[in-house]
Amino acid sequence: MAKKPYYITTAIAYTSGKPHIGNTYEAVLADAIARFKRKQGYDVFFQTGTDEHGQKIQEKAEAAGVTPQKFVDDVAGEIKGIWDLVNTSYDKFMRTTDEDHVKQVSKIFKKFYDQGDIYKGYYEGMYCTPCESFWTESQLVEGKCPDCGRDVKPAKEEAYFFKMGKYADRLIEHIEKHPEFIQPVSRKNEMMNNFLKKGLQDLCVSRTSFTWGVPVDFDNRHVVYVWLDALTNYITGIGFDADGNHSEQYKKYWPADLHLIGKDILRFHTIYWPIFLMAMGEPLPKQIFGHPWLLQGDGKMSKSKGNVIYADDLARLFGVDAVRYFVLHEMPFDNDGQITWELVCERFNTDLANVLGNLVNRTVAMIEKYFGGKVVKSLPANEEDPDVEFKATVTGAVAKVIKKADELRIADAISEVFTVFRRANKYIDETMPWALAKDESKQGRLNDVLYNLAEAIQIGASLLDSFMPETSAKIFAAFGAESRSLEDCETFGIREEVAVTAIPPLFVRIKDFKEIEPEIEKIREAQRAAFAAAEQPAEKPAEKAVNADTVAVEEEKVPEITIDDFVKVQLRVGEIIACEKVEKSSKLLHETVKFGDEVRSVVSGIAKHYKPEELIGKKVVFVTNLAPRKVCGIMSEGMILAAEDEDGVMSLITPDKKEVKSGTRLG
Repeated sequence: MAKKPYYITTAIAYTSGKPHIGNTYEAVLADAIARFKRKQGYDVFFQTGTDEHGQKIQEKAEAAGVTPQKFVDDVAGEIKGIWDLVNTSYDKFMRTTDEDHVKQVSKIFKKFYDQGDIYKGYYEGMYCTPCESFWTESQLVEGKCPDCGRDVKPAKEEAYFFKMGKYADRLIEHIEKHPEFIQPVSRKNEMMNNFLKKGLQDLCVSRTSFTWGVPVDFDNRHVVYVWLDALTNYITGIGFDADGNHSEQYKKYWPADLHLIGKDILRFHTIYWPIFLMAMGEPLPKQIFGHPWLLQGDGKMSKSKGNVIYADDLARLFGVDAVRYFVLHEMPFDNDGQITWELVCERFNTDLANVLGNLVNRTVAMIEKYFGGKVVKSLPANEEDPDVEFKATVTGAVAKVIKKADELRIADAISEVFTVFRRANKYIDETMPWALAKDESKQGRLNDVLYNLAEAIQIGASLLDSFMPETSAKIFAAFGAESRSLEDCETFGIREEVAVTAIPPLFVRIKDFKEIEPEIEKIREAQRAAFAAAEQPAEKPAEKAVNADTVAVEEEKVPEITIDDFVKVQLRVGEIIACEKVEKSSKLLHETVKFGDEVRSVVSGIAKHYKPEELIGKKVVFVTNLAPRKVCGIMSEGMILAAEDEDGVMSLITPDKKEVKSGTRLG
C-alpha cells in the first residue's frame, strides 16, 4: 500500500547573516514534525532553504566588497551548515538563486501580467529600506516605520502592482470554509479582522531601485519584488511549471500539508501567497501555522555586547540534542518562549541529566551488576504493585504523544514522553531494586522490575527519537534495540530478553553554572571582537527578513542623563476611559485618559498590540508634560509608556496596585 504523501516547509531564511537560535528554532520544529510524520507512516517531503534576493543583500555585498552572488553563497552555506548541525532531516535545501526557480518566477510574473492581474504604476511615499516597504505619512508612527521603528525617507519609484482585491472575497470564503487553514485560531482572527475584511491595497511586485533580483523579462528596468520571488519557492522547489508541465513530484506533494512560519510573516503567507496561487489556478496549502517567537530572556541581543545566542555555541557546551530539547520543549503553542544561557543549563540538569540520563545509566548499571547484563521477559502472573499501573502509564503515552503531535503541540508531546521517564524513576523508588538484590528469594522479582524498566525506557526512547534522535540512538545502543513503531509502543513486553551494554552518561550534570561562564564569556568576547572588526554602525540593527527573525539583534546607544534631566519628565498614572481606532491608520489608537479631575486625548501607536476594548478601564503610566501635537488630525496631549522588544512584543507600564488613583505622579 502506497504511503500517504506529506509536504512540510519552513520559511526560507534570509541570507543577510548567520542565523541565531530563534531562526534555528523553526528548522528544528519543522524537522521534529517531519520525523514524527515519517514515524506515522507518511511519505514525507521536507523543504527548507534560503531567500537570496533584494536591496538589503545588494547593499551588504557592496559593503563587503564582493558580488551579491558570492555574498549569498557564503551565507547560504553557513545557514545550511547550522541546519545540518542540529540534525534537520530536510529532503531539499533550495535557494532562490537556483536557475530553475529564477526561470519559473519570471514566467509566473509574465503570466500574471498577461492575464491582467499586474499593472504598471508608481509607488510614492516614505520608504523603509530594512523592511523594503513604502508608507504614507499617516501610517508612520512618530515619523518612523510602523513595522520596525526605523528611519524612513521620501521616495518615488515606478513599479508593477498586483490587484489583490480581485481575489480577496474568494480568500475570505476559503478561510471561512476551512477553519484549519490558519493556525493558531488567534492568528486567523488577526488576518481576517485586521486585513482582509478591511479591504486590501494593491501590492507592489517589482522594483527599479536595485538590480539584485529576478529580472522582469519584458521590462528590464524592473526586478521581481522579494515576496513574489520568495513565496513561490514552495512550488518551484518541487517542480512547478508555469506553463503547466509540472513534475511528478509536484503532482504528488502539492498542495502542501503545512507551511511552518514565524508569526511576523503571517500576512504574506496567509493573504499574498494564497492570492498568488488563486491567480495561478493552483490549490492552496492545507495549513499555515504561525509559530511564536523565541525571545532573549535577559534583555536585547546585541552583537556589540556579545550576547547573541547561536545554535552552534549552545551545541558546543550542551550538545545538539540538548539544544533541540530546549527549543522544542520551552516554546508554547501560541505564546512566545524565552531563552537564556542560565535557562538552558537549568533544563539540561533537571530534565536531561536528572530525569533521563540518570534513569538510563542506573538501569543499565543495575542490570549489569545484578544479572551480568541480561534480564528476561516478565510474566503477567508475576505482576505486583505497581506494575499494572506503571505499564499502563508507559503504553498509554503513545496515544497522547500522537494527539499532541498531530495538533502541532510539540512541546506538549515531548512532555508526554518525559512523563514515561519520570514514572520510571518513580517506579525505581517504589520497587527499590537495591533492597530486592539483598534477598536471594527476590531474584525473580528483581529481574521483573529491571525488565520492566528496560521496556519503559525503550518505549520512551522510541517516542523521543523524532525530537532527540541522537539521544534515542544512544539509548537503543545501550539496550541492544532499535526504534519501535508507534503501534509496537502500545505493547509492553515485546522482547523476550534484554541484553545491555554500558555507555557513557547521556548528560553529565553541570554542578554550577559558574563552570561554563568562562566559555560563555569567550563566546561573547568573540562576538564583540567580530563586531568591532566589521565597524558596523552602532545604530543599525540586524535586518528583518522572510524567515521570521524570532530574536531581534540590535545595537543601541543611549546617552547618560543626570537627575536634573530626569525630573523634567512628568510621569502620571492615567485611567483609559474610552478608546477607538484612528480611521486613517492601522497602527494608531485614540485614547481618552482621565488624570484625576483632568481628561486628555492621547494618540498611541499600539493598535497592532491591543484592541480598543482591552484598554478601557486600564490604568497605565503616561508622560504628561510633552508639548501637544496633532497626529492624523487628532490632538495628542501625552504619551503612553510601554516596553517593546525588537520582536514586537509589547507590554504597557502599569502600576502593580489597582487601587492607585488616576493622576498619581511617579517619582
